[in-house]
Amino acid sequence: MKIRELAQLVDGELTGAPVDEFYEVEKAFASDLMSDVLRFSMDQTVLITGLCNNQTLRTCEMADIKVILMGRDKQPDEDMIELAIDSDITIIKSKYSIFKLSGILYGAGIKPLY
Repeated sequence: MKIRELAQLVDGELTGAPVDEFYEVEKAFASDLMSDVLRFSMDQTVLITGLCNNQTLRTCEMADIKVILMGRDKQPDEDMIELAIDSDITIIKSKYSIFKLSGILYGAGIKPLY
């Protein structure tokens, strides 16, 4: 699924790095525990999280995650947005809960990471 399609699906707002129109999301992983994120190969995976800080972005850099879906209406600050741009990471902000976001993506055919 393309990033813009994913954002529309969750009534999300795009911020951070410009959207890569060719990038396809195939899997999703929901976690607020960044040490769990580092345990798996995250190729073509969107991270669903409510953790809204620079540590989230640094973890995504290390895990090669290109898309973060922030739930619970979390709002990244300017520093976080600048870091996302510098790290080539797109952030999708959504008002939905992590549980609802996971269900929406699963219902749309996005596979769980494991």
